[in-house]
Amino acid sequence: MAQDPYQTLGVTRSASADDIRKAFRKLAKANHPDVNPGDTAAEERFKRVSAAFDILGDAEKKAKFDRGEIDADGRETMRGFGGGGPFGGGGPFGGRSTGRRGGPGAGPGAGQGGAGFGGGAADFEDILSEMFSGRAGGPGGLGGGFGGGFGGGGAPRGPAKGDDVRLRLEIDLEEAIKGGPKRISLPDGATLDLTIPAAAREGQTLRLRGKGEAGRQGGPAGDALIELAIRPHLLYRREGADLTMDLPISVPDAILGARVDAPTPDGPVSLTVPPRANSGQTLRLKGRGAVDAQGRRGDLLARLVVMLPDMPDEALEKFAREWRDKRPYQPRRKG
Repeated sequence: MAQDPYQTLGVTRSASADDIRKAFRKLAKANHPDVNPGDTAAEERFKRVSAAFDILGDAEKKAKFDRGEIDADGRETMRGFGGGGPFGGGGPFGGRSTGRRGGPGAGPGAGQGGAGFGGGAADFEDILSEMFSGRAGGPGGLGGGFGGGFGGGGAPRGPAKGDDVRLRLEIDLEEAIKGGPKRISLPDGATLDLTIPAAAREGQTLRLRGKGEAGRQGGPAGDALIELAIRPHLLYRREGADLTMDLPISVPDAILGARVDAPTPDGPVSLTVPPRANSGQTLRLKGRGAVDAQGRRGDLLARLVVMLPDMPDEALEKFAREWRDKRPYQPRRKG
């Protein structure tokens, strides 16, 4: 004789359908044979929990059980004495029939079209599929011990999509701005070809459909999820969508002004250094920066750095001495 299903699941008679589902989910996961291989006690508990949910997880069966029309095994009770005879169960034999609708010894759901757990079978299977979809054998690992309720034989229940593969791909700043083709190596040694979109962002995830783990039972393959990471650049410092760089210039160019070449992520450009330029002065190149989350292109800020010649220069040193003696000045920061 089965135990009271409410006691088996540890819920009260006033428990909601959601509470019943939660209780079953917790107990089924803890006692599932896939989690406890070879543990016959756990398997027996799992059977009792499953049978209890067969009753309480089906609204119609639960109502019948609460009215005393079926017992904890799901068998119809005999009502031949008006439900209140001297034998306390509504009939001369304690109010219980001698067999289930599916015949003596049939498991929960027997005689109901082989669906496994009657009207609650879909709900039951959905919960177990959700908990054990990643396990080989899935919730069918109990073989035929429930009258076919688990699909039998331990085989997975129909086609299932394969698992997704998550990878991290480092790209250069120029690749993030311009986009372009890229090849990535997978953990198993295989490679994937993909296209970095223009204006790619740090942390952006690219989905390659069907490039993940193979599906089960003929199901579709999972996806490859590629998270982008932009490498720090040797020349540019990123500040939001703007880029900042140091631009070295010579002493004559700083004094007289000049046209100089400046590197940008799109290639070198020519810009004008104004006369009497100082180190720290910044020149702005519009639309030559990085990209923000909205796809807006920032600016490139070139910070001038006045550089002396690498080798000693006697003429320059003589000029500097004469300048210092005849035209001394004290540089001050503006502002």
